[in-house]
Amino acid sequence: MSTYKVLDVNDDLPIRTQGDVHSGKVRSVYWLTPEDSARLIEEKSYGIPTDTPLAIMIISDRISAFDCIWQGENGLNGVPGKGIALNSVAAHWFNMFDKAGLAGNHIVDIPHPYIWIVRKAKPVMVEAIARQYITGSMWRDYAKGVRDFCGNELAEGLESNQKLDKVLITPSTKGIITGVDEIPEVDDVNITRKNIENNLDVFNFKSLDDVSQYEKLLTEGFKLISDELAKLDQVFVDTKFEFGYVSELDGTEKLIYIDEVGTPDSSRIWDGPAFRDGKVVENSKEGFRQLLIKNVPDSDVLLNKDRMDERFKLAEGYKLPVDVMMNVSETYTGIASKIIGKKIVIPEDPRAEVIELLDKEYGLIVK
Repeated sequence: MSTYKVLDVNDDLPIRTQGDVHSGKVRSVYWLTPEDSARLIEEKSYGIPTDTPLAIMIISDRISAFDCIWQGENGLNGVPGKGIALNSVAAHWFNMFDKAGLAGNHIVDIPHPYIWIVRKAKPVMVEAIARQYITGSMWRDYAKGVRDFCGNELAEGLESNQKLDKVLITPSTKGIITGVDEIPEVDDVNITRKNIENNLDVFNFKSLDDVSQYEKLLTEGFKLISDELAKLDQVFVDTKFEFGYVSELDGTEKLIYIDEVGTPDSSRIWDGPAFRDGKVVENSKEGFRQLLIKNVPDSDVLLNKDRMDERFKLAEGYKLPVDVMMNVSETYTGIASKIIGKKIVIPEDPRAEVIELLDKEYGLIVK
C-alpha cells in the first residue's frame, strides 16, 4: 500500500472566500474577497489591475474518465502525484509559451505544486482541439464512413493512428450552447469555424479577428509542445486548449490561455520508440481509459452515453487494485518528470502543506 496521502477532497479547505467553492472533476476554485485580491495583487506585485478578482485553484489527485471519478481499494481515492504532475507540466509549457512570445495565461502565482493563484477570465465557450494523428473518437467515426470533421474534409484510405497531412483544428462546444439552430444542445458537440463565426456572441468572442487569433495560438502552442516532446522521443498526438479574456493594466482586453495546456489529462502523448515499433504506449490519461475499457464487466456502459445512470453506478462501486493505481501514478509522474527535466517529488501530506502555506505566506486561512 502506498504511504502517500493523496489529496482527494480539495473543496473543503478553510480558505477565506467570496461565495461558494466551485469544484470540478479535478480542480477546486476558491474565489477570494475583493479585499484579499487587491491586497495580494499589491503585496506580491502581480502586475495586473487591483480590481481583478483572484482565485486559489487547488488541484486534487482524483482521476476522472468517461465523466466519472474512479477510486482504488484500501481507501486510495486518487492517484499519488497526479495533481503535482499535471500542474508542473502545464506550468512548464506556459513558461515556454511566455518565452516564445505567445499569449499569456491566467496564472499569476504558483506558491506550491498543488496551488495556482489565477486571475478571473471570461472564458470563450469553445474547447479548442488540435489533432496530428487520426485515433480515438475521430478514428471510430472515420471507420463508420464519416469524412467531414468540424469542416475538415479527410481523404479516403487513412489507417488507424496514422499521422495526418497537417494539424487539424476540430473545435467542440464548452458546455451546452442553447438557442442556436445549427448547434445541437449537447455538451462537447463538434462545431465548425463557420458555426463560431455565425455566433460570435454565443461563444463569447469579441471579433472575427479573435477567432483567427485563437486558432493561431492553438496552432503555435501545439507546434511548440510537439517539437519539445519530439526532443524527448514522445509523440504529441492531440490536445485541448481553452481561452479567455482578461483586462490588462492599460485597460485593454486580451485573449489568453486558460485552464491547462499539454498535460497528460488534456492531451494524448505516445511513446516514440514503441510507436516506431508499431505499438501504441499511452503516456497520458488515455492509457487509464483503455485500462477501464478492458477491465469493467461491460465496456459499452463506458462508451454509450445512453447508459449514463449505469455508468455512474458502476464508477461508484468499482474499486481498482492499489497496484493499478500506482502504475497509473508512475505514468503521470514519469512523463511529467521527463517533460520538466527533474523528478516529481510527491509530498507526504499535501493537504497540510497547502493549508500551512496559504496561512503563513498569504494570510488566507480562516481560523
